Amino acid sequence: MRPAWLFLSLPGAILAALGWAADPGVAVTVRNPLALARPSETIVLQAAELRQLLGVPDVRRVHVRDQRGGKDLLVQAVDTNDDGAFEQLLFQADLAPKETRTFLLVVRDRQIPRLEDYKTYGRFARERRDDFAWENDRIAHRVYGKELETFPREPLTSSAIDVWSKRVRKLVIDDWYLVDDYHHDHGEGADFYSAGSTRGCGGSGIWAGGKLWPSANFRESRVFAAGPIRVLFELTYDAWTAGGVRVSEKKRISLDAGHNLDRIESHYTFGSPIALAHAIGIRKWKDSEMRSDRAQGVLRTWETVEGGFGKLGIGVVSDPASVTNFTQDDHNFLMLTRIDPAAPPVYYAGFGWTRSGDFSNLEDWDRYLGDYAARLRAPVEVRIEKR
Repeated sequence: MRPAWLFLSLPGAILAALGWAADPGVAVTVRNPLALARPSETIVLQAAELRQLLGVPDVRRVHVRDQRGGKDLLVQAVDTNDDGAFEQLLFQADLAPKETRTFLLVVRDRQIPRLEDYKTYGRFARERRDDFAWENDRIAHRVYGKELETFPREPLTSSAIDVWSKRVRKLVIDDWYLVDDYHHDHGEGADFYSAGSTRGCGGSGIWAGGKLWPSANFRESRVFAAGPIRVLFELTYDAWTAGGVRVSEKKRISLDAGHNLDRIESHYTFGSPIALAHAIGIRKWKDSEMRSDRAQGVLRTWETVEGGFGKLGIGVVSDPASVTNFTQDDHNFLMLTRIDPAAPPVYYAGFGWTRSGDFSNLEDWDRYLGDYAARLRAPVEVRIEKR
């Protein structure tokens, strides 16, 4: 239930000054309940509600104007299930501690983002035998497709999540694949990380009988949204045997602009009803400093990048109520969470690099993960009304 708090209406003089006095419009009020800043907070509006309030069939025509600056904000309509209709409209705002902000929605011509507006991107990459790669303005990843399992030059069977360390805000995936020298830093960062058959940066699997049972490489990929604010896609994995039970998985991943953690949900199908645990992993490295915090639902490492290229923090955040234990095997640190038949396991995983300019030390990384966990536990409060 949403808490009862006053809706802040805008004075008519302000609306007239903005040139919107004649528009029917809708006001959206966003409240940050936490005493900490929330940069790049993604606000999700439901398209069905917007259609009803604004009387517009195509929510791509909805503009969001910041009350404070009087300018239109970047928006993104998202078709979450590829049925041809948009279910959500997204925009982002920076929220100060305990801040309440108001935004106006009106109908105009469709907003077409410019190329430079795109802060997220993802695609199937055939250049290196079935990679799927994705990124935002902070981080980049890739995962491995079925053809890599039998690639003569570099075969690999793994459902790990790889890390591409960036130190620029622009999108780099296409350029790095084209030049094909992304293991060397030419001023934008590089792929210094070797995920191999570990879990890498938040890869998952099933924990049964005191052992990790991961899937093989993904078989199919499907992109639902590529940006400019959010990339959203799905990976399908063939069934495998985990502790004597046949398991198949569809993994749904999204990444928002300005964030260092991906949102990941694993939709499992089991051949027989049995209690199994969901295991989320981080690769062990030579000098990994690991910390687990069940109260916050956080598992993290801090390590030296191969070749001496700074330090790298890897982190996993999950709902503390879902966490049952922390464990490890020969290659991974693992967070174990419950599998609820009624809802897929959801967690957040990502990384921070000291040469990105966003993190100077381990304390910065721990602070980021702690703040992120707090934001997940106390989401922003959104109220939408006609004015």
